[in-house]
Amino acid sequence: MAFFTLYTIGHRPPQWVREGFADYAKRLPPAWGLELVELKAELRSSDCAAERERARARECERLRARIPAGSRLVALDERGAAWTTETLAAKLAVWRDAARPVAFVIGGPDGFTDAFRREADELWQLSRLTLPHALVRVIVAEALYRAWSLLAGHPYHRGGATE
Repeated sequence: MAFFTLYTIGHRPPQWVREGFADYAKRLPPAWGLELVELKAELRSSDCAAERERARARECERLRARIPAGSRLVALDERGAAWTTETLAAKLAVWRDAARPVAFVIGGPDGFTDAFRREADELWQLSRLTLPHALVRVIVAEALYRAWSLLAGHPYHRGGATE
């Protein structure tokens, strides 16, 4: 089992997304492995709020069922805290020392239920911009690699205003 797993609602992203995610995931050393688990989105009709809410609830239930018990749950959510690379690196160091696998989770088109958000150990906001879910995969993988490189003293992370 990988130390990091990215769970996402949605599958079959464009090839450039798969390649970008794979590129950063393979850069991490084996002890910090990053795996991807894709779950198909529930069918929904955009004109029925109740149907969208039921679909969101089913997606969250399926995510919960896939995440191993005892994992640290980090939900990617617009209501979360915005982290710097240094903040993420500090969190990675703590998480590494706790030796508890970390589950990063990207919700479906309608996000997470309130209950799922409350269950999360952390809510992480990548940006105040609305980002395509497929792109979030690549950003998370790059952010993890950059934070690891900072901890490892690797030159990839140079920090400062040019970051």
